[in-house]
Amino acid sequence: MRVVLQRVLWARVFAEGVRTGEIGPGFCLLVGITHGDGPKEVEWMAEKVVHLRVFEDQEGKLNRSLLDVGGSVLAVSQFTLYGDCRRGRRPSFTEAARPEEAAGVYEAFVEALRSKGPEVQTGVFQALMRVELANDGPVTLILETERSE
Repeated sequence: MRVVLQRVLWARVFAEGVRTGEIGPGFCLLVGITHGDGPKEVEWMAEKVVHLRVFEDQEGKLNRSLLDVGGSVLAVSQFTLYGDCRRGRRPSFTEAARPEEAAGVYEAFVEALRSKGPEVQTGVFQALMRVELANDGPVTLILETERSE
């Protein structure tokens, strides 16, 4: 599982011209699922996201978590995070889980996040989407679970 996490002032997502999710301060997550991702990876990633200390404290140090600041999450499925561009000019997506497998893992991840407290908004799985956001900082991180092989 691979997540691009952006700390945002606000973010919103549109699918087919319809706004499907919008948040204020918090995280915009682009979520990629690979083969074999399951409950262990979902739980690890949800815990990491809500407890990652990337918000400033009173001294300006990155010392507060999403839960500490009462932030929200916009989670957008993004199979292209597993695009391999090392060879040729067209990315290979063989490392991305098939939609039939990825949909359930993505939904489980969204539910795991919600169970930990923050408001969570989403895009539409497997839809063409437009994501708009105001990156705060900017703070952008790549989170990845260990591969279970």
